[in-house]
Amino acid sequence: MKRKQFIKTSLTVTSAALVTPVFGSRTSLKKNLDPKIVRAKEGKQVNVIGDQQTFKLTGEDTDGQFTLIEEVNPPGTMIPPHVHTKEDEIFKVLEGELEVTVGSNTTILKAGDLAFAPKNIPHSWKVVGEIPCKTILSAFPSGIELMFEELGALPPGKPDFPKVAAICNRYGISFLTA
Repeated sequence: MKRKQFIKTSLTVTSAALVTPVFGSRTSLKKNLDPKIVRAKEGKQVNVIGDQQTFKLTGEDTDGQFTLIEEVNPPGTMIPPHVHTKEDEIFKVLEGELEVTVGSNTTILKAGDLAFAPKNIPHSWKVVGEIPCKTILSAFPSGIELMFEELGALPPGKPDFPKVAAICNRYGISFLTA
Protein backbone atom coordinates (compact mmCIF):
# COMPACT_ATOMS: atom_id res chain seq x y z
CA MET A 1 0.00 0.00 0.00
CA LYS A 2 1.33 3.42 -0.88
CA ARG A 3 2.01 5.89 1.91
CA LYS A 4 -0.77 8.32 0.85
CA GLN A 5 -3.39 5.53 0.70
CA PHE A 6 -2.18 4.11 4.04
CA ILE A 7 -2.58 7.49 5.77
CA LYS A 8 -6.04 8.02 4.23
CA THR A 9 -7.21 4.54 5.30
CA SER A 10 -5.73 4.90 8.80
CA LEU A 11 -7.43 8.27 9.33
CA THR A 12 -10.80 6.94 8.16
CA VAL A 13 -10.65 3.90 10.45
CA THR A 14 -9.40 5.94 13.43
CA SER A 15 -12.06 8.63 12.91
CA ALA A 16 -14.84 6.04 12.76
CA ALA A 17 -13.54 4.32 15.89
CA LEU A 18 -13.43 7.58 17.83
CA VAL A 19 -16.71 9.10 16.61
CA THR A 20 -19.02 6.07 16.87
CA PRO A 21 -18.75 5.59 20.67
CA VAL A 22 -19.24 9.32 21.29
CA PHE A 23 -22.05 10.08 18.85
CA GLY A 24 -23.40 6.61 18.19
CA SER A 25 -23.97 4.96 14.88
CA ARG A 26 -27.06 5.75 12.80
CA THR A 27 -27.64 2.02 12.58
CA SER A 28 -27.94 1.82 16.38
CA LEU A 29 -31.13 3.91 16.33
CA LYS A 30 -34.40 2.03 16.58
CA LYS A 31 -35.83 3.96 13.66
CA ASN A 32 -34.80 6.49 11.09
CA LEU A 33 -35.42 9.95 12.44
CA ASP A 34 -37.55 12.33 10.41
CA PRO A 35 -36.34 15.89 10.04
CA LYS A 36 -38.55 18.45 11.74
CA ILE A 37 -38.86 22.22 11.57
CA VAL A 38 -40.48 23.82 14.62
CA ARG A 39 -41.53 27.44 14.28
CA ALA A 40 -41.43 29.96 17.14
CA LYS A 41 -45.15 29.67 17.96
CA GLU A 42 -45.37 25.89 17.45
CA GLY A 43 -45.31 23.09 20.00
CA LYS A 44 -47.52 21.60 22.66
CA GLN A 45 -48.11 24.08 25.49
CA VAL A 46 -48.34 22.76 29.06
CA ASN A 47 -48.71 24.60 32.37
CA VAL A 48 -46.66 22.50 34.79
CA ILE A 49 -47.72 23.87 38.17
CA GLY A 50 -47.03 27.43 37.03
CA ASP A 51 -44.05 26.60 34.79
CA GLN A 52 -45.21 27.58 31.28
CA GLN A 53 -43.70 25.09 28.84
CA THR A 54 -43.84 24.54 25.10
CA PHE A 55 -42.59 21.14 23.94
CA LYS A 56 -40.45 21.73 20.85
CA LEU A 57 -38.99 18.22 20.47
CA THR A 58 -39.98 15.13 22.45
CA GLY A 59 -38.76 11.56 22.69
CA GLU A 60 -41.21 10.69 19.92
CA ASP A 61 -39.31 13.08 17.62
CA THR A 62 -35.80 12.07 18.75
CA ASP A 63 -36.20 8.31 19.28
CA GLY A 64 -35.81 8.83 23.02
CA GLN A 65 -32.49 10.63 22.77
CA PHE A 66 -33.55 14.00 24.21
CA THR A 67 -36.38 16.44 24.88
CA LEU A 68 -36.27 20.17 24.10
CA ILE A 69 -38.68 22.52 25.89
CA GLU A 70 -39.08 26.29 25.78
CA GLU A 71 -40.13 27.90 29.06
CA VAL A 72 -41.39 31.49 29.41
CA ASN A 73 -42.12 32.48 33.00
CA PRO A 74 -42.69 35.67 34.98
CA PRO A 75 -40.45 36.73 37.87
CA GLY A 76 -41.03 34.62 40.97
CA THR A 77 -41.72 31.34 39.13
CA MET A 78 -39.58 28.64 40.69
CA ILE A 79 -38.97 24.93 41.11
CA PRO A 80 -37.69 23.84 44.55
CA PRO A 81 -34.55 21.74 45.07
CA HIS A 82 -34.92 18.28 43.57
CA VAL A 83 -32.88 15.41 42.12
CA HIS A 84 -33.31 13.52 38.84
CA THR A 85 -32.12 9.90 38.64
CA LYS A 86 -32.84 9.33 34.95
CA GLU A 87 -31.91 12.42 32.96
CA ASP A 88 -29.37 15.23 32.74
CA GLU A 89 -30.69 18.74 32.10
CA ILE A 90 -29.29 21.83 30.43
CA PHE A 91 -30.88 25.25 31.02
CA LYS A 92 -30.03 27.96 28.47
CA VAL A 93 -31.40 31.44 29.09
CA LEU A 94 -32.51 33.37 26.00
CA GLU A 95 -34.09 36.39 27.73
CA GLY A 96 -34.39 37.58 31.33
CA GLU A 97 -32.62 36.20 34.39
CA LEU A 98 -32.73 32.80 36.05
CA GLU A 99 -31.21 32.06 39.44
CA VAL A 100 -29.96 28.48 39.29
CA THR A 101 -28.51 26.27 41.99
CA VAL A 102 -26.72 23.11 40.89
CA GLY A 103 -25.11 21.19 43.72
CA SER A 104 -23.60 23.83 45.99
CA ASN A 105 -23.22 26.47 43.24
CA THR A 106 -25.79 29.26 42.93
CA THR A 107 -25.61 31.87 40.19
CA ILE A 108 -27.78 34.12 38.08
CA LEU A 109 -27.92 33.20 34.41
CA LYS A 110 -28.54 35.93 31.85
CA ALA A 111 -29.21 35.77 28.10
CA GLY A 112 -26.69 33.42 26.51
CA ASP A 113 -25.68 31.71 29.78
CA LEU A 114 -26.38 28.06 30.53
CA ALA A 115 -26.20 25.59 33.38
CA PHE A 116 -25.72 21.82 33.27
CA ALA A 117 -27.55 19.81 35.94
CA PRO A 118 -26.38 16.18 35.78
CA LYS A 119 -28.59 13.43 37.13
CA ASN A 120 -28.18 12.65 40.84
CA ILE A 121 -27.11 16.27 41.57
CA PRO A 122 -29.63 18.48 43.45
CA HIS A 123 -30.73 21.57 41.57
CA SER A 124 -33.40 24.28 41.57
CA TRP A 125 -34.26 27.47 39.72
CA LYS A 126 -36.15 30.73 40.14
CA VAL A 127 -36.96 33.52 37.69
CA VAL A 128 -35.49 36.77 39.08
CA GLY A 129 -35.27 40.30 37.77
CA GLU A 130 -37.99 42.49 36.33
CA ILE A 131 -38.97 40.72 33.09
CA PRO A 132 -40.13 37.21 32.14
CA CYS A 133 -37.41 34.66 31.55
CA LYS A 134 -37.29 32.64 28.34
CA THR A 135 -35.27 29.45 28.78
CA ILE A 136 -34.56 26.40 26.66
CA LEU A 137 -34.58 23.20 28.72
CA SER A 138 -32.89 20.17 27.20
CA ALA A 139 -33.19 16.78 28.90
CA PHE A 140 -31.08 13.72 28.00
CA PRO A 141 -32.52 11.11 27.50
CA SER A 142 -36.13 12.02 26.82
CA GLY A 143 -39.11 10.97 28.91
CA ILE A 144 -39.45 13.87 31.32
CA GLU A 145 -42.09 15.37 29.02
CA LEU A 146 -44.41 12.51 30.01
CA MET A 147 -44.15 13.59 33.64
CA PHE A 148 -44.70 17.22 32.67
CA GLU A 149 -47.88 16.25 30.77
CA GLU A 150 -49.16 14.35 33.79
CA LEU A 151 -48.41 17.28 36.11
CA GLY A 152 -50.01 19.67 33.62
CA ALA A 153 -53.23 17.64 33.76
CA LEU A 154 -53.65 18.27 37.51
CA PRO A 155 -56.55 20.56 38.46
CA PRO A 156 -55.82 24.31 38.49
CA GLY A 157 -55.20 26.06 41.79
CA LYS A 158 -52.78 25.44 44.60
CA PRO A 159 -50.94 22.18 43.88
CA ASP A 160 -51.43 19.15 46.10
CA PHE A 161 -47.74 18.68 46.93
CA PRO A 162 -47.99 15.01 48.04
CA LYS A 163 -49.70 14.21 44.72
CA VAL A 164 -47.06 16.19 42.77
CA ALA A 165 -44.25 14.41 44.64
CA ALA A 166 -45.83 11.00 43.97
CA ILE A 167 -46.03 11.71 40.23
CA CYS A 168 -42.42 12.95 40.17
CA ASN A 169 -41.22 9.91 42.16
CA ARG A 170 -42.65 7.59 39.49
CA TYR A 171 -40.34 9.32 37.01
CA GLY A 172 -37.25 9.13 39.23
CA ILE A 173 -37.42 12.68 40.59
CA SER A 174 -37.50 13.49 44.29
CA PHE A 175 -37.78 16.81 46.12
CA LEU A 176 -35.38 17.67 48.90
CA THR A 177 -36.85 18.62 52.24
CA ALA A 178 -35.37 21.14 54.62
